[in-house]
Amino acid sequence: MVVGQQQPDATRVLPTTPPRAPSSRPAAPRATPPRGAASVPPAAARPASRSTSAPRPTSTARPASAAAARTTSGHPTGHAPSRPAGPAQRSGPPSRPSDPAGTGGGEPPRKRRRGRKAIVVSIVAIVLIALLAWPIGLVMWANGKIQHTEALSGSPGTDGTTYLLTGSDSRADGGVKDDGTVGARTDTILLLHVPDSGPTALISLPRDTYVDIPGHGPAKLNAAFAWGGAPLLVETVEGLSGLTVDHYAEIGMAGVKNVVDAVDGVRLCYDKTVDDKDSHLKWKAGCHVVHGKKALAFSRMRKSDPEGDIGRAQRQRQLVSAIMAKVDPKSLVLHPSQQVGLIDAATGALTVDEDMGMIDMGKMALAFKAANGDGGITGTPPIKSLDYRPGGVGSTVQLDPKKTPAFFEKIRDGKLDPGKVGGMPGS
Repeated sequence: MVVGQQQPDATRVLPTTPPRAPSSRPAAPRATPPRGAASVPPAAARPASRSTSAPRPTSTARPASAAAARTTSGHPTGHAPSRPAGPAQRSGPPSRPSDPAGTGGGEPPRKRRRGRKAIVVSIVAIVLIALLAWPIGLVMWANGKIQHTEALSGSPGTDGTTYLLTGSDSRADGGVKDDGTVGARTDTILLLHVPDSGPTALISLPRDTYVDIPGHGPAKLNAAFAWGGAPLLVETVEGLSGLTVDHYAEIGMAGVKNVVDAVDGVRLCYDKTVDDKDSHLKWKAGCHVVHGKKALAFSRMRKSDPEGDIGRAQRQRQLVSAIMAKVDPKSLVLHPSQQVGLIDAATGALTVDEDMGMIDMGKMALAFKAANGDGGITGTPPIKSLDYRPGGVGSTVQLDPKKTPAFFEKIRDGKLDPGKVGGMPGS
C-alpha cells in the first residue's frame, strides 16, 4: 500500500470498464421515445423468467441505434400492444358487409359463377333448339309441298332399293317443237339401284327401247307413260329389268329451269358446236356456266347429237350431277333462304309416289350422287341396234336379248365393276 493515498470506500462499486476517452465529436442526441410510449426497463433490470431452464445470456452492450429497433409506432419490435388497427391503417377500400371475401362485389364469387354458368347454359340450349327445330320444320314444310301420285305396282320386293326417275317434257311451255305426240310423254327414264352391297348404279333406259307393254303388246318404252302414266311405266320397267321399283320420281323438265336458277347456274360441257332448231340450243364447243333456260335446252337437245337418245341421256345425267354438285349442305346450313328457295323449286318440279317423303328424296339424291362418283356405275343396258324396225312402231332401240337379263341381275346383286357400261353398239 502506498503511503498517503486515500483508501477506497469498501461499499463503493468500482467500474468494470475503463472510462471512455473524451471525443472531439459532439455527442449524438439521445433518442427519446414518443410521448405516451411505454417506458421499457433495461434488460438488466427486467425480472428473470420463471422458467426452470437456464437464463438466456444477455449482453450489456446496447444496439448501435436504439431507434432502429423500434417500430414506426414507437414500440420495440415484438412488444407493440395488441389492439385492432384503426381505419386509417387499413390497406385498400373498406369491404362491404355483404362481401365477406373482400372482393368488392355484391355477391359471393361462388354465387356469381353459378349465375354466369346458368346464362351460358340457357344460350346454348336456345341455339340447340333452333338448330334442331329449323331442319325439322323445314322437312315438315317441304313434305307438305310435295306432289304425290299413285305409281307403285305392289310387286314383291327385290334385294336393294330401286328408284325410277323420269323426265316428263311438256310442249306447252314452248321449249321444244310440238311433234304431235298425244297424251303425256317422258323423254328421260333412269333406273337408280342401290344394292345391299356393291356399287350404286344409274342406268339410262332409252325412251325408244323396244319392250313389251302389259296390256298393249310390243312398243316403244315411253309409250307406256303416254298410255297409262306412272303406274304402267313402272310395271313395264319392272318386267324389263326384273327389279321391283321401290320409289318413283317424275321431274318436270320445265321445272329444271327453276332448280338451276335456284343454285345460281351450273357448269356444263359438250365438245361440239350446236345450233339446234328443235331445242333452241346454241352452244359453242367447250364448257360454260349456264342458267335455267339454256340448261333446259342442253338437256333436251337430241337431233343435233350424233348419238341421239344415248347422247341426250348422257347430257341429262351431267345436268343432274352438276345440280347436285352445287347443293353443298355446309353452305346451305349457313344460308336458310337458299334452302327454302331450292326446296321450293325442287318440290315444284317433282312428283313422287304415294309413299315417298323428304327423307326418301334425300336418300335418292345421295344415291344419285354416289352413282355418278368414282365408285359408281353409269350407262345403259347392252344395246344391239339403235335402228331396229320390227314393223308398226318405226325405228326403235333394241337391247341385246342375250346380255340384258344377266346385266340386270349383276346390277341387282352389286356384282358389276364401277365405271361406264353399255353405250353405243360395239363400244
